[in-house]
Amino acid sequence: MSTHNFEEFSEFDRALVAALQEGLPLVSEPYAQIASQLGVSEELVLERVASMKENGAIRRIAAVPNHRALGMRANGMSVWNIVDEDVERIGQIMGALDFVSHCYQRPRWMPTWPYNVFAMVHGKTREECLTLVKEIEALVGSSCKGHNVLFSTKTLKKTGLRLRRRGESPRVSSDPLSQSSSGSVSTSTSA
Repeated sequence: MSTHNFEEFSEFDRALVAALQEGLPLVSEPYAQIASQLGVSEELVLERVASMKENGAIRRIAAVPNHRALGMRANGMSVWNIVDEDVERIGQIMGALDFVSHCYQRPRWMPTWPYNVFAMVHGKTREECLTLVKEIEALVGSSCKGHNVLFSTKTLKKTGLRLRRRGESPRVSSDPLSQSSSGSVSTSTSA
């Protein structure tokens, strides 16, 4: 897989990604419906999606589960002080765990913030998350000089990157502090 050059991203590609990021329509031929909306053939849509997937501009087309609706009500961002020379190796280990949804290296902010690796774990309860963090702790061993878990208390926003069509204004609800029934703030921004 090659790295996508964003400069090669055409206006049509942008419009196609903007349409796809809203989710596939629940119809028997979703790509045909998107093609109709964009005024092109279904074959062109499928060709561009395959091309963007191949070059890495689109990682995947997949369902995005709502972990809270699935009963996963606890989210813990585990933060780790990992010996610098072991960060890459430990990051690979943490990132391979099926209960870790995100894993990042971040800078330390000494002397108050010694943590340089972040790994989000999800569970039905905080206790379940803490048990999962113990599993990570056992894997990282002496490469870890300390860790902590920061539990989410409220979802303020949760989306992936959102592209908008050229000239389209950022979308913000008329009352950006209003909450939807899912507990998420009703806002949308884009890249």
